[in-house]
Amino acid sequence: MPLADGRDARALQAAAERVAAGGLVAFPTETVYGLGARADDDAAVAEIFAAKGRPADHPLIVHIADLDAGLDFAEAPGDAARALMARFWPGPLTLILRRRPGRGEAAAGGQPSIALRLPSHPIALALLHECARLGVAGVAAPSANRFGRVSPTTAAHVEQEFGPDLLVLDGGPCDVGIESAIVDCTRETPALLRPGGLDRRLLEEALGQPLAAPDAGSPRASGTLVAHYAPAARLVLMESAALRARLAGRPPRSLAVYSRLVPPASAGAAYRRMPGSASAVAHELFAVLREFDAGGASLIWVEQPPPGPEWDGVRDRLSRAAAA
Repeated sequence: MPLADGRDARALQAAAERVAAGGLVAFPTETVYGLGARADDDAAVAEIFAAKGRPADHPLIVHIADLDAGLDFAEAPGDAARALMARFWPGPLTLILRRRPGRGEAAAGGQPSIALRLPSHPIALALLHECARLGVAGVAAPSANRFGRVSPTTAAHVEQEFGPDLLVLDGGPCDVGIESAIVDCTRETPALLRPGGLDRRLLEEALGQPLAAPDAGSPRASGTLVAHYAPAARLVLMESAALRARLAGRPPRSLAVYSRLVPPASAGAAYRRMPGSASAVAHELFAVLREFDAGGASLIWVEQPPPGPEWDGVRDRLSRAAAA
């Protein structure tokens, strides 16, 4: 099936009907494209795990049209979760809440908690509302790519991953470009399990308290494995001085470089300049890595991002990609 215009009411209806019938669709969010199935149907959720090659105990994020839909899966949120919802929903923030028994078990990876997100992308919201009209409270949707690989930020990326048989709602390039921040609200002190495009300082300001770090008692969460988000080429993350020294030597063949440093022409490397702002890097990061893969690079050298909490999401994705 060709890509469908996500602004077309008929395409949205067809996608919602497919979800309601237990099928898979891909759709844009403000972060990345998601591969969705109805979250209340364990057999439909199993199709997501099979398509991605994802372990069934690695939980998914359930996308909802409003908080009432979320209460179909989760117990009533506490004060911390409500403060974050009021400030950042709709938006690129996932909250982990206590799960209602018997609801969304497969989507939760069998855990007693469940991850919920209310996205801000207009096509995602339109799809979720159309699904709700058909009796589907939430859509479980990890990134629409093979497990552990680079997330898709355009509809074409999704088609490259899964071929033409998957219905993909095309909403253009994603604005944020990396996945949502994930905050665990199941315990007394909220914890940041995965950084995203939202600055940690903004989250803590809304909460009125510091976020805790993950520990052994934290729920499993999407995208938090040590190795993840990896291109086909081997990615090496370097400090600026080390990268400068390597580029001054004899760089290997089939090299690509993503950095603020401009490599010498003699390096013969494919090169993309890293923007100066964290949001600009996040927006293009996955597309740049895919571009390098498509160009035949076997090795990617990436300059370590600058320090500062605004870079935490980019730094997280690059460190996990380098660990693969």
